[in-house]
Amino acid sequence: MSDSLRLSVPDFRDPGQRAAFFDVAEAAIDVDGYDPFNEQARLDVESGRRSPIVVTLWPRESETPLDRPVGAAILGRGELDFVIDPLYRGKGFGELAVRGLLATARGNLTAWSHGDHPAARRLAERHGFVLDRTLLHLEAPLASHPASSHDTAPDALPAGFTLDSMHVGADDEEWVELNARIFDTHPEQGRLSVDDLKARQAEPWFDAGDVLMLRDASGRLVGYDWVKVEPRASEGEIYVLGVDADVARRGLGRALLQAGLTRLADRGCERAGLYVEADNAAAVRLYRSAGFAEHTIDVQYRRTIDPCDPFIHS
Repeated sequence: MSDSLRLSVPDFRDPGQRAAFFDVAEAAIDVDGYDPFNEQARLDVESGRRSPIVVTLWPRESETPLDRPVGAAILGRGELDFVIDPLYRGKGFGELAVRGLLATARGNLTAWSHGDHPAARRLAERHGFVLDRTLLHLEAPLASHPASSHDTAPDALPAGFTLDSMHVGADDEEWVELNARIFDTHPEQGRLSVDDLKARQAEPWFDAGDVLMLRDASGRLVGYDWVKVEPRASEGEIYVLGVDADVARRGLGRALLQAGLTRLADRGCERAGLYVEADNAAAVRLYRSAGFAEHTIDVQYRRTIDPCDPFIHS
């Protein structure tokens, strides 16, 4: 009898099982330098919208698994996020675990590879996935950026536009409606609901002053730059920036970016990061012109077939 892998759903009500699940991700962060689970995946698994799965190794002739899980996954709603603990990589465990995961995930399925890991690329090819999206993680130092001089953002706005912070509760529905219009074709950002917004407002990093709201002369919300600073972090993030198409091509995106970078500098951040779709040429040009450079690349694979044999290509 050889060693075997088993997949199971941990009970997050048990602190030990919850910690063991996220310990796999922390081990990967320590080695790879980036999180295998993005923010949306973590919110989904914490809220119960998607299921956590741990991959455990049962040694030959043992009645109990190893204390340390081999891997972890978040599965559901047509999405898969998966990571193998670096300690167990290169032993074929990823292939075996993916076979088991795909056996329970029928139909169309997307899977992220944060950092565009070569092993994930090989697994995708073997199991009928094709490259669907490329997400660039860009970074820029704030010390050498003009925005870090703490100039006041309103001076850079075209006449008739004003900038203010979010008023939690009062602005929620208007922000969600604008966000849906701006990102109507985006598979994740465009589907945020008021409940999703409230979940983010409940996060320890949330600060209403970090959500810069752009209004026109009539008071209508036409854009925003939401920046994010984790507690005790020296790097901030341009979390999401958007401008209504009705007021496009007036330099408002650049003005919002400058205001967001100023806010991050005011918060004591030394660097700024952001994520942008690689095929969004206008946004990529804007960020690169502001001094942002590529840090890592995330790719999303898609399976648009439902193979009769779940082990196809294996």
